[in-house]
Amino acid sequence: MLKSISWRKLVQKFRSLGFDGPYSGGRHLFMVKGELKVHIPNPHQSDVSKHLVAEILRQAGISSEEWNGV
Repeated sequence: MLKSISWRKLVQKFRSLGFDGPYSGGRHLFMVKGELKVHIPNPHQSDVSKHLVAEILRQAGISSEEWNGV
């Protein structure tokens, strides 16, 4: 089960899964793993919602089990 997460924790988890970044480009930041580029939200006051986390993971091809295991 996914839950809301702070922006900092989101970046830490992506790094632990082998992604580099975040890098700036366009309107949003992104993280890279090989040829895969995943856009992440800009840092802001509140947490990243569980629905947005789910969408980012879908685009990155990461299962919720893999995400929760990190």
